[in-house]
Amino acid sequence: MRLRKKHFAIPEMRENPYVFFNGEENKGKWKDVFGNDNPIYLEIGAGKGTFTIESAKKNKDINYIMVDIETNALIYATRKILDEELTNVRAMPINAENILEYFDKDELSRIYINFCNPWPKLKHKKRRLTFPRFLEKYKVILKAKSQIYFKTDDLELFEESLDYFSDCGFSTLVEEFDMKLEDYPENIVTEYERKFRKLNQKIKFGVFEYYRG
Repeated sequence: MRLRKKHFAIPEMRENPYVFFNGEENKGKWKDVFGNDNPIYLEIGAGKGTFTIESAKKNKDINYIMVDIETNALIYATRKILDEELTNVRAMPINAENILEYFDKDELSRIYINFCNPWPKLKHKKRRLTFPRFLEKYKVILKAKSQIYFKTDDLELFEESLDYFSDCGFSTLVEEFDMKLEDYPENIVTEYERKFRKLNQKIKFGVFEYYRG
């Protein structure tokens, strides 16, 4: 769903010290940006930021970076960084296509992909954030034995993503076709997840690890 154009979004984010419009300058230097050696977790397609913000509040010893090309949504996420005084969160309004321009080899300890666009048409599937051409990029910037956490409501996307991960050399650690909240008490329910659960749609959840020997 495309949000109405927010003309204030980009000017406001440019005034936010936790938002980087030239994040490629920090490639290989994100630990210096955060000022510590804590693990760095990345959420791709963060939207309004509920997942990253709530995660960062609970885990002050983890650094979080959230990215999204849609500034009309990301503006609300970046406001929350300031409102919650979260020094362990940074944000970038970028296209995931160019992820290798912003992170160096072995720079990340985890990637989250929550309810991304399923791109159901055959000619569009290469745009999926779990498509092999993206996974190959993630393998570069993830540390060895790090994980990708993936949630979706879309069955076809999940089933085909299982094949994508396998084909790209990832091991499947978790494979849930009907994720029960009682089984995952630490799960953060995002706006999209809440909507899908109210519609009684089953949430699919997977954790995938790549071991680079």
